[in-house]
Amino acid sequence: MLNPARRTPPAPVLTVYKRSYDPDEPLVCMDETSKQLVKETRQTVPAEPGIPARYDFEYERNGVSNLFMFYEPFGGDRYVSVTDRRTKKDWALQIKELLDNHYPNARKVVLVMDNLNTHTGASLHETFPPDIARGLMDRLEFHYTPKHGSWLNIAEIELRVLIGQCLNRRIPDEQTLDREVAHWQKQRNLLQAKVDWHFNCR
Repeated sequence: MLNPARRTPPAPVLTVYKRSYDPDEPLVCMDETSKQLVKETRQTVPAEPGIPARYDFEYERNGVSNLFMFYEPFGGDRYVSVTDRRTKKDWALQIKELLDNHYPNARKVVLVMDNLNTHTGASLHETFPPDIARGLMDRLEFHYTPKHGSWLNIAEIELRVLIGQCLNRRIPDEQTLDREVAHWQKQRNLLQAKVDWHFNCR
């Protein structure tokens, strides 16, 4: 049976952003990116007064990690998870964690994301038993950015901040990446940092 909430066409993303803040139906923007893990082959020369740290141009590739970003633009909270992959199951597990752990009391989460083929209710049904998948779908309202319009996803802006403040350097392994991202997330959430959004529907 179709979810009744999915029978009407989704509203344009900018219209969704204009809705009044409702803690029972929080707006959450979701995006993901990857990070190449890089080990040093020679010891780094530490920074000194007036001299930045120096790295050798050679490095050793150590795999790639995926990062899921969930950002609530009106509430100022973000949740970032580091995973090995970005499969349908990985996305589905992230959605379940979002609803169960971060918004357990919300009636519904209004989720804005791009049109990646893993970002669908089918991923939930392929990952979980039917009753759990239906329960998750009943608490979700999907809105997709238009084709070639992923920049309308506010989570993409927050990912740019994460990259600029935390990921724009060599990180050797997934454990270090997870630790550094968790520290960044904690600091940003303590500040309740928000994106200064200037677009409108005119």
